[in-house]
Amino acid sequence: MKIAYLGHSCFKITTANGTVLITDPYKGVGYELPRGLTADAVTVSHAHFDHNNTKAIATACVIDGAQTREINGVRITGVKTFHDEKNGALRGENIVYNIVADGICVCHLGDLGEKYSGELVKKIGKVDVLLIPVGGTYTIDAIEAKKYADAINARVVIPMHYKPEDGTIDITDAKPFLSLFDGVDYSYKNGEADLSTIDFSNDERKIIYLERV
Repeated sequence: MKIAYLGHSCFKITTANGTVLITDPYKGVGYELPRGLTADAVTVSHAHFDHNNTKAIATACVIDGAQTREINGVRITGVKTFHDEKNGALRGENIVYNIVADGICVCHLGDLGEKYSGELVKKIGKVDVLLIPVGGTYTIDAIEAKKYADAINARVVIPMHYKPEDGTIDITDAKPFLSLFDGVDYSYKNGEADLSTIDFSNDERKIIYLERV
């Protein structure tokens, strides 16, 4: 499985059998999605403009709820959460997706806004790769993200939903989150991580910073 970071909360996940899944396609964040994107399925965590630009992706399947679907051997399970600290009263609901393929479970937290909750961690379950928002303002901030990352205990943690130099959304960059960890891996300069090169059998956690493709 390969995971490419397309910016904001958008990733392109390609499985060993060639199935392509894209998460939370965006617009209006100061930079553009790559052109000509196609996918077997697109997941949408919530219906805000910077997460639901499905028109930019050539796909026949959009997944946008707390349901379980299987696409070409990829199992996608949505878990309902909230986009804010007041049970959705401010920004509504958010869907966390567990994406299972190639023996790996990738968890995309979307725009999770709830403060740390052990109950929610139990709902999410065991995951291998955690894609986590860290920019604050509209989601959990660096401190809350660290709590979730420690509790979920994925072998690989990749930050998302932060402000790059050309970003226009009122959120922080990734530095406050990354500064909370030792040994962040900045070596993925092409914006893509090939998970087949990572040993998930040991207890070593990798914090990976992916540059945008």
